[in-house]
Amino acid sequence: MEFSSKLLEKAVNEMAQLPGIGKRTALRLVLHLLKQPIEQTQYLSQALTTMREEVKFCKNCHNISDVEVCEICSNISRNHKIICVVEDIRDVMAIENTNQFKGVYHVLGGKISPIDGVGPSQLNITTLIEKVQTGIVEEIIFALSSTMEGDTTNFYLYKQLKNFEIKTSTIARGIAVGDELEYADEVTLGRSIVQRVPFENSMKNI
Repeated sequence: MEFSSKLLEKAVNEMAQLPGIGKRTALRLVLHLLKQPIEQTQYLSQALTTMREEVKFCKNCHNISDVEVCEICSNISRNHKIICVVEDIRDVMAIENTNQFKGVYHVLGGKISPIDGVGPSQLNITTLIEKVQTGIVEEIIFALSSTMEGDTTNFYLYKQLKNFEIKTSTIARGIAVGDELEYADEVTLGRSIVQRVPFENSMKNI
């Protein structure tokens, strides 16, 4: 791709580093910004800079937050005895949009994937175990994507938690095998949360 401007080329190359953005899409976005009032680009730039500098991770659940304890964890009307374990913030948002879950979350920050060099030590597993050790938690819901990595992570967590007197369940397989949670429609995802099954029952499919 030939550019008439080095400044344009640099902007396109930076934009193209974003997930799912190729060079052609990056060029279209950059040209769109050039057509907007300069203030619009400045607002975008400032919003991204502020987010990067000031965003926090909830000290309880590791969800992205503006404060030390996110709104979900600080909400006394939520059931703090039920923890839904998810991969990242996109899954929290997807489940929250169903309005079917009233417990709290624990964001792992990924899935166990040896091929990608991601092991248990790279995930927020230790803090999950510490929560269970308090004796407050009654149920852990495994809500990871129905992929090989998701199933591997579920099984690892199950082994770490099986000696505690808590219920472990997993979302019902209304989510197709191989699907990422964030792409499931809200009705299907909501039913999967409500109709969750004991994790031991799901192990037959692993």
